[in-house]
Amino acid sequence: MSESRALFKTPRPASFRIISCKPLFIVEPKPHNVSGWLKLAIRRTAQSFRLMVGVQDYQNYVQHMKVRHPDNEPMSEREFHRRCLEARFPSEGGKMGKCPC
Repeated sequence: MSESRALFKTPRPASFRIISCKPLFIVEPKPHNVSGWLKLAIRRTAQSFRLMVGVQDYQNYVQHMKVRHPDNEPMSEREFHRRCLEARFPSEGGKMGKCPC
């Protein structure tokens, strides 16, 4: 009988304590005019299309390096894209990468 009552007991909420809070990304300020909104929409649409076809976002990478790894110098844009292509389509024989299909 006591086992069946245990099924219907509501669990006590765990108490959480936030030690520190860091933003995941830096939020851009909202545009104040139509042309600003249009530029923002175009920029985000282009970023979405790039990510859909597997092209990584260099500006996001640079921003991440500034925020999370300020003592390290970010790669140049050319090196960054070369590294992304190498990770996706490895040139070494026998090395498995992500499926290109």
